[in-house]
Amino acid sequence: MSKIDADTLLPSEHVQRAVTAGQVSQLHRGNPYAEEGDTFDIDGETFEVVAVTERTLGDLTDEDARAEGSEDLDAYRERLDRAHDDFEWDDDATVFRHRFEHVE
Repeated sequence: MSKIDADTLLPSEHVQRAVTAGQVSQLHRGNPYAEEGDTFDIDGETFEVVAVTERTLGDLTDEDARAEGSEDLDAYRERLDRAHDDFEWDDDATVFRHRFEHVE
């Protein structure tokens, strides 16, 4: 367990604002950027990484998409297409789900 910089896990200020607003509670990334038990701060609020799970893009559900701030999985896919040049959805691609919670 260690304290990490929020920028390490959360790729933009927009995502960080969504986390503090309670709109985002997990993030899938191509690599593990944190370990379970790590903490990070955003604007004086502390969050703990409660789980890091290896998955594939094909495992993602509408529930996952909503936890990442999208309306559903189709909207999530569209967001990834806009955010990443040369992105191609591959159901077999490995991703890592980072789940986090606000620490009181």
